[in-house]
Amino acid sequence: MASGSLKKIVALALTEGITEARARIFGHQINPTGQKSAHKLLRKKLIGEKVAQWYPYDIKKDDPLVMARQEQERLSKLEMLKRRGKGPPKKGQGRPAAKRNK
Repeated sequence: MASGSLKKIVALALTEGITEARARIFGHQINPTGQKSAHKLLRKKLIGEKVAQWYPYDIKKDDPLVMARQEQERLSKLEMLKRRGKGPPKKGQGRPAAKRNK
């Protein structure tokens, strides 16, 4: 029995040594208690800058002529819808107002 427990102690020490060496080599954190840690989250690279670089710069936002033309197109489309009776309702005459007045 004494030799069996000695083998367990030696095996345990060996696996702990291997675990520590592996952690040092690969840069892992040893967590023998198994508690949650923020190490994994903090190790990740921040991605906000990469996401911002992915999308191209929108030149339309800076050009007042383009913005004015888009606004004019929007207003003309709205006027056309109003003439057909499909435009947005006047303030206080939409569906929620109709429910309140019943």
